[in-house]
Amino acid sequence: MKKIRKSLDEWKSILDGKTFHITREAGTETPFTGIYVNEKTKGIYNCVCCNTELFSSESKYDSRSGWPSFFEIIDQNNIIKVKDNSHGMNRIEVLCAICESHLGHLFDDGPQPTGKRYCINSNSLKLIKGE
Repeated sequence: MKKIRKSLDEWKSILDGKTFHITREAGTETPFTGIYVNEKTKGIYNCVCCNTELFSSESKYDSRSGWPSFFEIIDQNNIIKVKDNSHGMNRIEVLCAICESHLGHLFDDGPQPTGKRYCINSNSLKLIKGE
């Protein structure tokens, strides 16, 4: 997979302010405000910055956390996991492997069959509706 590299100024010129803050500065949406929190449409959730396929609606569930949550990723090669000890927490940050966009965090409190919760910002995603 070919990596996408852009300067912060290039990203700033193509992303709106909120999306730039979340994806390029590791920001976080206010809980329960993202457009995909309660989304039930079938489809594939892609990276908003580079269109890489990340999550299927089939793995989306209501974690009651305030962010879209998924119990598995389409392809593990499409993400990077990084230790994140910011804000006094021990977490795993999830990045897009192609453009290194900040997506959200990974926790071990999700449903079976994986036990994982990919807690993802709506602003880092683009839903491609399916049938």
